[in-house]
Amino acid sequence: MHDKNQNRDFHHALTVHNDLCIGCTHCMTVCPTQAIRVRNGKAIITANRCVDCGECYKACPVSAIVVEQDDLEMIFKFPVRVILIPSVLIGQFPKKIMTSSIYNALKEIGFTHIYEVENTVDMVLEAGRQYMHEQKERPMISSYCPAIVRLIQVKYPSLIGNIMKVNPPIDMSAMYYREKLKMSGIPEDQIGLFYATPCAAKIAAVKSPVGEIESAVTGVININFLYNRILKFLQRKYTESKPPETDDLLSSRGILWSLTRGEVIHSNGRALAIDGIKNVNEFLENIENEKLDQIDFLELRACDESCAGGILISGNRFLTVERLKNRAEEYKAREDDKNRKLTDGFLNINEHGFLGDIGPRPMAKLDEDFSAALKKLERQRRIMCFLPGFDCGGCGAPDCQTLSEDIVQGNGQISQCIFMQHQMIKQNVLSQSQAVRITDKIWGEGRLEKNCNKLGAEDENN
Repeated sequence: MHDKNQNRDFHHALTVHNDLCIGCTHCMTVCPTQAIRVRNGKAIITANRCVDCGECYKACPVSAIVVEQDDLEMIFKFPVRVILIPSVLIGQFPKKIMTSSIYNALKEIGFTHIYEVENTVDMVLEAGRQYMHEQKERPMISSYCPAIVRLIQVKYPSLIGNIMKVNPPIDMSAMYYREKLKMSGIPEDQIGLFYATPCAAKIAAVKSPVGEIESAVTGVININFLYNRILKFLQRKYTESKPPETDDLLSSRGILWSLTRGEVIHSNGRALAIDGIKNVNEFLENIENEKLDQIDFLELRACDESCAGGILISGNRFLTVERLKNRAEEYKAREDDKNRKLTDGFLNINEHGFLGDIGPRPMAKLDEDFSAALKKLERQRRIMCFLPGFDCGGCGAPDCQTLSEDIVQGNGQISQCIFMQHQMIKQNVLSQSQAVRITDKIWGEGRLEKNCNKLGAEDENN
């Protein structure tokens, strides 16, 4: 297997728009890694904890969490502009809209070539079988979902050795198609490959890939943006009835790959598919605590219904799943569906099919020095004796455990807890004015004053 170094950057695609944020804690309470705090009445994302799963994006009632992505205009820097699309983009449209019409719309937008990333799924399967045969660690965990890979790095570093170091279809297809174009005589510096992403995690994975020095993908385009542009084109133009001829390796297996159970149906032994970041979190805790055994393979996806439920997907995820399953059945009926070529001479699986080292990025690392970390842990446990354990979020942290960690790391104080404030005022350790200043520092000045214009109040729209 090809030896590679891990990329040291940890890019994040999710940011807070401070002008819109109302400090409501919705994002803070749903974050699976306790990455969000409220300070001065605004949400703050802690970079070393965030896995770009997008739960905060979905939970925000005022759309203050935004996804950073590349500007479409950047594609025109390249004479050859390839859009790598996931099958879930096709699944956004009803059956009456032919795939060729969607392709024509993408060319109208400015792309010269269109390629579905699931074309190379059989290459990924071949690399996965080879990896499972050579590695004895169990259960093997799919590397398909970048939010899950980052979740393991950040929250479950002891399970990093269980990650299957196999390039997912997006990277395999980018490398494959680049080589294909180069073999046709196109200089590499004229080729730009852009991925239509259904989620924030894949943006982060392209900008700072795990197990790679750099991504084979040039840039990322919001799939929701493309969907709306395609719709406008289809409203102006007639639809095609001819199917596209550009997908040389696409199979029924590839079409289903991005959906829940898309991988496990090809696994030998005991294999489970879990979707939804909350479900995955609970399951990984059980794996880490050795409460589950005799599992050979885990397909873990951060979104409900996997990529069909990505935060940048416009359509209903259940309808998308149904459409893709129907499309897969149509491909399955073709005579050559089972005989798709695994390689076409452009890629060597041993060289391009595998990831390099994946290192831990533990969020709970209290100190580099082991003895200092032990002392901080002891202090954290003492602090927890005083905190009420209500996990109300009133301190600007998601729960008491996280606040205690912030305190020992010098990023918080026990007086942030509103219940401790009452105790400290009664004991004359804290004055009422000091308590007000602490509350203002967390929630912003005047936040506790009457305001009928806030969200849900009687004068909300004034």
